[in-house]
This record gives sequence, structure tokens and C-alpha cells, in this order.
Amino acid sequence: MRLKLFRAAHVAEAMARVRAELGADALILGTRAVAGGIEVTAALETADVPEPIQMDRARIAVLEYHAIPTALAQALETGALETAIAQTLRFALLPLERDARPLLLVGPPGAGKTLTCVRLATRLVMAGTQPLVITVDAKRAGATEQLEAFTRVLGVRLTVADDPTALGRAVSGRSDGSPVFIDACGTDPFDPAQADEMRTLAGAANATIALVLPAGLDVGESIDLAHGYAAIGARFLIATRLDLARRLGGILAASDAEGLPLTEAGIGPNAADGLIPLTPAWLGRRLMKTGTRS
Repeated sequence: MRLKLFRAAHVAEAMARVRAELGADALILGTRAVAGGIEVTAALETADVPEPIQMDRARIAVLEYHAIPTALAQALETGALETAIAQTLRFALLPLERDARPLLLVGPPGAGKTLTCVRLATRLVMAGTQPLVITVDAKRAGATEQLEAFTRVLGVRLTVADDPTALGRAVSGRSDGSPVFIDACGTDPFDPAQADEMRTLAGAANATIALVLPAGLDVGESIDLAHGYAAIGARFLIATRLDLARRLGGILAASDAEGLPLTEAGIGPNAADGLIPLTPAWLGRRLMKTGTRS
């Protein structure tokens, strides 16, 4: 409520000033004679106006640096950054426990699927669990040999499956419900034949599909890829090359566009420690670190 005193020589003059300044909705709370005339106390009911949100200019500059799309950036502009990230984007753990459905790693060529497969297998071996690793990427030169070199060191079984039938047999042969990782070849999700091939492989293995997407891509391209792989059936997003890319707008936009939960972050070249769970706290620190670097 807004209160104000009006003084004038006559009541009519005081009331005219009240109406002129506060309008016709003003309430007259009292009048009294004073030296030189009359005093009128008037009030006007006003709606509660919230305090304006204080914008963090440094935060806005960081979000602009990472080329984060406008709508997503606006959701991340205010409040604690970690909290804003947690409330805006989805995060999840990959299903790596025993008896979980096999995990099929898909993505564009060169995204880091094979190395991600090795890193996940290494994590489980170090925790005392022996996973089954399957490759369906036998066509790419050197792909099987690269994966075989790593699994041999880990003492992990590697199976090569040339077609959906072979993949189904390989998965059915896992022992004691061991976790299964399937390394797929690089795929163009917009090519109907390649998209159908991935769907067929996922169906043959009864697999959960995880998109492996490198950071540093154009934001629009990243969003398009998220749409394409989500249409194939991707349910999780693994971000790679975060040790090399400085701008992360593509990864955030891809996750936001399809609601794909962020799960893991590729942060280095090593198999043992190059992949870590991706959390709102880690992502917030990473955004600020590169976004404010000169």
C-alpha cells in the first residue's frame, strides 16, 4: 500500500491533488486541520512487485562463450550454476550392473566408441567384474585388432559378431549375467539402411543404446545427431573429447534437445581414468573453467 499526505488551503483543492497523483482508486484515510489549511492522508493499494532478478553477467558471458542455445542458456543464467544444470538437464548412471541389458555403443565415425568400450570394461575389471565385450565393427580396417589388443591386456573375452544372428548368439553365451558391451561401427543415423541396421542389432541383443557424441561439434549438428540417434533408440548420452574441446554447447544442446541423460565424460587418453561419471557439479566447474579462460 502506498501512503501520502496532501496539504492544501481547502478540502476541494486537496482532493483534486489526491486524484491527480493517486487516481480515482485512492482511499482517503483521514483529514485534519493544519496551519494554513487542511491535510489529507490518502492511500493506494498496489500489487506486490517481485524484486528484479539479478543477472550474473559473468555467467551469461560464459554461456555465450560455449554457444549454448538461447532458451537453454536462459534456464542456466540465474541461481547456483550446479543447481540450474541439475534442474534443467537430465543425468543418469549407465546400466553396468550384472544382469543388465547389453549396452550398444553407437555414434558417428570417430566419436570414440571403441575407446569408451575399453574404458567401461577397464572400470569393471578394476572393480572385480569380468564383462563380455563384443564388436560388430569388423568391416573397419584395424577396428577388431585395436579392441583385441586392449581386451587381451585386461584378460577380457572379446567376441566378433558379423551379423545380428551372431550377435544374438554371443549375448546368449554370457556367463553369470556378466555385463555386455557392444562396440558398433560408425553410423549415419539419417541413412535409412544404416539406421535399420542399428535397430536390428539392438533388437537381436535386446540391448540398451547409448549415443557416444564428441564435444566440440557445431551446436546445430549436435542437435541433429541427437534427434537422429534418438529415433534409432538411443536412451543415454556419453560425451567424449572433453579433454580437447573447449566449447561444450553441442553436448548440452544435444542432451536438452531429446532429453538424453548425460552419463559419462571422456576427459583423457588413458583407459583407466579417461572416463568419469558426468555430474552437474563437474559440468558446472568445466563450463566456468574454459568459459573464463583468456
